[in-house]
Amino acid sequence: MEQSRREFAKKTAIVTAGAAVVGGTSVLAATGNSSRQDDSNNGVVVGSSNKKEILYKKTAAWEEFYKNAK
Repeated sequence: MEQSRREFAKKTAIVTAGAAVVGGTSVLAATGNSSRQDDSNNGVVVGSSNKKEILYKKTAAWEEFYKNAK
């Protein structure tokens, strides 16, 4: 009984470590080609997306928030 618990703990640790390595590699691979950093942009990261970035959309909720924030 105790031997099987030890084997289970070992296998679980190995699987967890393997998953962490694969997850870390996936994150590095995904972020590697999606953006670049140029010295001429003062450290600003420039992406290659064609989507228009919308930072603010005028809504009644935002208008009320800004009115109360003043």
